[in-house]
Parts: sequence; structure tokens; C-alpha cells
Amino acid sequence: MTTIQIAIIATWALCAAGLAFHASTIAREITYVTLADGRKAERKIPLLMRLLLPLAPNLSGLVGGKAFEKQRREAGWMLVASGMEGLLSPSEFVSLKFLMPIVCGGAWVLFLFLLGALVPGDPVQRGLFGVLGVCWFYIYPLAWLRGTLKRRHLEIMRALPFVLDLLTLSVEAGMDFMSALQRSCERRRLDALGEELVRMTREIQVGTPRRTALRNMAERSRQPDLKGVVHALVQADELGVSIGSILRIQSEQLRSRRFDRAEKLANEAPVKMLGPLMLCIFPAVFIILLGPILMQAAGNVM
Repeated sequence: MTTIQIAIIATWALCAAGLAFHASTIAREITYVTLADGRKAERKIPLLMRLLLPLAPNLSGLVGGKAFEKQRREAGWMLVASGMEGLLSPSEFVSLKFLMPIVCGGAWVLFLFLLGALVPGDPVQRGLFGVLGVCWFYIYPLAWLRGTLKRRHLEIMRALPFVLDLLTLSVEAGMDFMSALQRSCERRRLDALGEELVRMTREIQVGTPRRTALRNMAERSRQPDLKGVVHALVQADELGVSIGSILRIQSEQLRSRRFDRAEKLANEAPVKMLGPLMLCIFPAVFIILLGPILMQAAGNVM
């Protein structure tokens, strides 16, 4: 091995060590968003996206045009609804959708090429794996954001009936709606619904009308159950109906919907279990019962 080859290997080793150290440093960092009341809530962004985030401004000129306006608008409301507002801008997210297949997909294709040079194999198969890897890196940011949004909506859906019960008891005990809402936010563990309620109360405190603040919360979250509750509260405020009765009705309706969803999932369970049953349990039973017989028959034949 010549001196030039040793220098090249050492240089690549130093580059790999530097990248590994940088990745470990980024992985240990904790990302936060600042809530309306000044508190900080932790948010988790995938490591690959955090590593590529400093490169996102390089594509701002490309993704900032009219051609990507629809993607920026869709990414904007999804980032707000998923609680990622302030960590990622719509332009940065769209840029990451292009950086992931370019950088990570390129690294994946290079790895397959080097693997093919060391281990002979089918080039068509390696090419197929390379294309699938690039496609997966392109889809990954949007899939992650949709999964985060789905988990946040599920968290709001689970917490909403209990919050409505607390508000109903407080309002029927003589408290006004805003005082009951603030007390509920202070006494409960801070979750997705609590973050939205805190932001709504802060908007009202700075002078935003209550109806507008409620509509803003429904527009931000895009959660169907919360939008239904907000619509009922706005109508009750406009018509002068008692908020306590509206809250009780909405709480009962939400619990009924949760029971219907649970019943639907329970009815779907046998169908979903049919696949694992056919793939895993039946072959195992077949091997246990017929395996000794087949082995004995094969021994007799030989």
C-alpha cells in the first residue's frame, strides 16, 4: 500500500469520524417550541431531517416560487396543526423533501455501488433497491409529518371529553366559562389540547373576541371533534344559550362517538387477526402435528 493510498484512507476515516461526531451532537440536542404562556414543550424531529436542516436555505430560491405554493400552503397548515410551528417553516419542510432524496438517496446509491464492487451480484436488483431507497427518502418527510399530526389529533380526541366534563362541572357550579377554562389549563398536565386552550385564552386576554379565538383554535388544530365543540360553543354564544348545557351535551356526544369507534375497532379485530393466524399459527400447528409423521415416513422410504 502506497503512501497516497494511506493518506486517502486516513482522510476518509477522519471525515467519517467528524460526521459521526456531528451526528451524535445533533442527536443529543433537544428541540423545543415556546407556547403562548412562555412555557417550552419538547418536539422531536427525525435525526436525518435535523442534519439536513442547515442546508434548507440553499433551496429557498427554488421552493419559494409559485410552482411550490400549493406544497408550502399544505405544509404550513400541517406544521401548525401538528404543533411544529416555530421549528420548521413551510419552505424549510419543502426543501427537506428535496434534500432527503438528493443527499440521503445519493449516499444510499453510492453505498449500493460500492457494495456491488466488493460483492458481485445482480445489477438490476441493486438498481431497483437504489430507486426504492430514493423514493422512500422523498416520501419520508411527509409521512413523518402526517404521523405526527395523526398522533396529535388522537391525543386531542382522547382528552377532549374529560376537559369538557371539568368545564361542565365548573360552569354549573357558578364559574364563568373563561375562569373555568383557565383553571382547567392550570390543573391539568400539559398536552396537545392544553396547548391549544392556553393559546386560545392568551388570544382572548390580548383583546381577541371569544368567538374569533375559538374559530382560530378550530382552524389551527383541524381536529373534527374539537371543531364540532367549537361550532356548538360559538352558536351558543351567538344565541345566548346556556354554555353549561351545551358542554354537557357535547361531552355526552363525544363519549358516544368514542364508544362507537371502540365497537367498530373490536368488530374489525377478527378480520385483522386472520392474516397472522394464517401465516404464523396454522403453519406452526401443521409442523408440530405432521412433522414427526413426515419425518418417520421419509425415514421408512430411505
